Amino acid sequence: MRGRSITTTLALAFGATTLVVFVLVGNFLYRALEQQISSQDDMSIVLSARHARRLAAEIDTSAGIREHGDRITSIVLGNPGMSMEVFDPNGQLAIEHNLESTLGSATPANDSALLAAGRSIQRVQATDRITQDAIVGWKNSTGAPIRGVATDVKLRDGEMVSILIARNMSDRYALLDHYRDSLTIYGIAGVLLTTVLSYLLIRAAMRPVHEIAASAAEVTVNRLNTRIAVKSVPRELETLVTTLNAMLERMDRGFKQMSRFTADLAHDMRTPLGNMRGATEVALARPRSADDYEALLASNLEECERLSRMIENVLFLARAEHPQFVKHMRTFDAVQELTHIGEYFEGVAEDAGVRVRVTGAAMLTADLELFRRAVSNLLANALRYTPRDKEIALDAREAGDGVRITVSNEGEPIAPEHLERIFDRFYRVDPSRSTLPSSGSPQGSPGSTGLGLAIVRTIMDLHGGTVHAESDARGTRFVLTFRSTRA
Repeated sequence: MRGRSITTTLALAFGATTLVVFVLVGNFLYRALEQQISSQDDMSIVLSARHARRLAAEIDTSAGIREHGDRITSIVLGNPGMSMEVFDPNGQLAIEHNLESTLGSATPANDSALLAAGRSIQRVQATDRITQDAIVGWKNSTGAPIRGVATDVKLRDGEMVSILIARNMSDRYALLDHYRDSLTIYGIAGVLLTTVLSYLLIRAAMRPVHEIAASAAEVTVNRLNTRIAVKSVPRELETLVTTLNAMLERMDRGFKQMSRFTADLAHDMRTPLGNMRGATEVALARPRSADDYEALLASNLEECERLSRMIENVLFLARAEHPQFVKHMRTFDAVQELTHIGEYFEGVAEDAGVRVRVTGAAMLTADLELFRRAVSNLLANALRYTPRDKEIALDAREAGDGVRITVSNEGEPIAPEHLERIFDRFYRVDPSRSTLPSSGSPQGSPGSTGLGLAIVRTIMDLHGGTVHAESDARGTRFVLTFRSTRA
């Protein structure tokens, strides 16, 4: 099942976000416009009512109301939605203007008063100020919304008349409905346009990802040196590209190392096999004595031991590189273990005319067997290259946040260009010395497998530590640094 497209998902997300924003903004604008229109219309009604009351208050009697009707109704002239009704002290309609706009039909005039009374429109007292709070709303006989205000007016002779100013809000509601419909139509169009444009823009923005994928597809076993171009990549993807290039670099380096390792392993295994085969062919070329055959078998046995040890070392390296490799960590006296290792190599050291000295004081937390193997490999390596009557020193000391184990010996220094590579598998500074006694074999006559120092580095990697070599005119020193060693 194919996963969802990032481009489509983001485009729909932008479209949904735009829809939500448009709905919120459109609702806010609609409410704001509705409130503004309502406020303006209410203020117009209030101002008309105030003006009408002021004009009516200047009239002497209720009979003069009808005489000055045109003057009073002029206040609402020019606004087809507004109407005016003036009632005499007896509640009879004295003046009316544009009554049909509020009633909705040609209803007798007295029905308007009945309608106003039925809606319980409370009149503003003659001495009170007319404000927007006095405006009330109702619906006429056709259901049209009406808003208006009623007020009492005291004439000069003391009689009270009533004035009703009303406005039909149908045109305003129609305007708001049209505005709402426009917001809906343009909002939907804006969402669709945003979604389409977002899709196109995101698709264009995702083009570098497709280019990265195309570049990665060009990487094959035969083209591990191919790298992804970083020049045109957006800054947000630079980390990804850098990480991929670093991964390709590690793969290339690992593949080359594996190829060299395979070639070196085949070469080193072919040497003892060739020796055994050559010696056997020579022995079988003509009859030999029992001593010759015994020497041949002893020589073949040595080569078999060398092959066996080489295979064992290769298997150890393979197991050590597995993520589930198990270490048995414990705390022990590092100097005491160095002493035991020195005693184990005592026989070989005496044969080589070399002294082994142990110094220092430190407690170490590590895998004891792996620790012994690492130090043994270094000591065996030092024994092969230490001149007679010289000394090999084993030292353990606490240093900073860990413990430092140093194996040093006198002898010819190692060239700087070899110091970093001597820990590579099957790497030898002097290939002619490959037949010298092997690392890790105190009694050993078989030659070195070229894996001793590589095993040391692997063991240190397993412990999260480091190993490095130093070499100068005084001799060579291999330093193992174990970090976080205390339990």
